[in-house]
Amino acid sequence: MKAHRRMPRAHAGVTTVVLLRLYITGRAPNSLLALANLDAICKEHFKEGLRLEVVDVLEEPRRAMADGILVSPSLTRVRPLPGVNLVGNLSDKAKVRHALGLKRRAR
Repeated sequence: MKAHRRMPRAHAGVTTVVLLRLYITGRAPNSLLALANLDAICKEHFKEGLRLEVVDVLEEPRRAMADGILVSPSLTRVRPLPGVNLVGNLSDKAKVRHALGLKRRAR
């Protein structure tokens, strides 16, 4: 007889941490706009369970190259998998929400 393994259940109250990484180019207008747009989306959708890293490619060019970043601003969802990459100033919030798997909140 074959034994069935049970997968451990997630503990109640455990939140999946979303890791987003935004690559910007200093204080360039599109970078500042991307940061503001992402901030608005995060405030709407993430009360907790969000880790946001902002990487300035002018200050950390080797990191950007190692991460495969060719265009700035760029947003990467590192976790949860699968990863997602978006390029641009994130002004189309509906497309950003869709790409990140977020649902629009009822008002």
